[in-house]
Amino acid sequence: MRSTVRFTHTPPAPPENGSVMSDRIAPRLHLIDVADSRDGFTLRDYLTRSAIPFTSDTATPPFAGEVHGVDLTNRRLPVLLIDGAVVLEDPSPAEVAMHLGWVLPPRRRRYDVLIFGAGPAGLSAAVYAASEGLDVAVIERDAVGGQAGSSSLIENYLGFPNGISGAELADHARQQAVRFGAEFVLMREGVDRTFRDHDVRAVLADGSRLDADAAVCATGIQWRRLGLAREAEYFRAGVYYGAGTSEAPACADQDVYVVGGANSAGQAAMNLAAYARCVTLIVRGPSLSSTMSSYLSTRVLTHPRIRVLTDARVVGLDGDTRLRQITLDEHGALRTLPARHLFVCIGGDPNTRWAAQTDVELDARGFVATGPDLTPEQRAAWPLARDPFFLETSVPGIFAAGDVRSNSIKRVASAVGEGAMAVTLVHRYLSAG
Repeated sequence: MRSTVRFTHTPPAPPENGSVMSDRIAPRLHLIDVADSRDGFTLRDYLTRSAIPFTSDTATPPFAGEVHGVDLTNRRLPVLLIDGAVVLEDPSPAEVAMHLGWVLPPRRRRYDVLIFGAGPAGLSAAVYAASEGLDVAVIERDAVGGQAGSSSLIENYLGFPNGISGAELADHARQQAVRFGAEFVLMREGVDRTFRDHDVRAVLADGSRLDADAAVCATGIQWRRLGLAREAEYFRAGVYYGAGTSEAPACADQDVYVVGGANSAGQAAMNLAAYARCVTLIVRGPSLSSTMSSYLSTRVLTHPRIRVLTDARVVGLDGDTRLRQITLDEHGALRTLPARHLFVCIGGDPNTRWAAQTDVELDARGFVATGPDLTPEQRAAWPLARDPFFLETSVPGIFAAGDVRSNSIKRVASAVGEGAMAVTLVHRYLSAG
């Protein structure tokens, strides 16, 4: 058995109901798992993105004797200990959240506004809507924070001169929204949505139904895949998407690879370099200057444990039960390198599958079209005398904010601003009757 890492994120207070937080000390969580476990990674990733502190041990098969005071005989790993006692064997993130009391039915049937997604845009909308007296529920199928929640350090967000992790920023925003009265319906996926003028309905997978007069769609984006053979096979077993915050300690003294040339890739490289022997940043373009912020590219290029390969791309993956090697194309020449960890940060595709159930129009790339970006054809069925508001979709009272919106600026600050703006427009819509 070897000890891995102790996480020191500021713990969120455990919820006592759908939105009211207690002041109790957060429970002590300890995870016992085997090395290279897909299920273990899923749990570590969820706990890390949720800003939940935990410690971890790695057990070596066969499981005989005790690890961290726990007899592993006939146990199904990973095992989660809460306050020193074995509580869950091989749990899903949803089961962990349920056991901690984070998954509860909605407190109300009807709200003024429903917010879909708890990334920066959705969290901002929740803070401003609740602080201005609106009854608001935020529906989130995964961890709070969205894609930004996986960022190891956000250094260019206003008001944090020393930077802040995406998970901490998201949890601060969640707590702020809750104090104003927002309700968070977590680990719930919608199975049906009806979007009409002053008639918003959502049916969740557990059968809960929520109604509202307006909605803000802030469902964000999902990490784009490389599109390679065996990529899905190695997901969570050597191939990871995003900054790899939870996986970084497992990269100690190894050579790891990051694909991408924008800020998310640079942040991932810097975070991984604190653990890895060498981090190789694989950039498709000729340089970092056009895709990465200047402050970050300077740090990346001068870091002694980071090397940058430009005009390069990953074209092949290979291994056994996990990733063992990658094939690079550099200026048309192929070479194969041993690799156990590959982190992919190449932008994202919009989370807009839900739109197929509604009359909300998308642009050619699948992002939600709003306001002036709606084409004349998309506005043909618009039923009101006024024009759609800037963040309003093709359906009156349905707004979009953040990365999911067509032509949005993919920055945390921009998403937060759009979330606040969306609430202002919701007020205008509701006051118009």
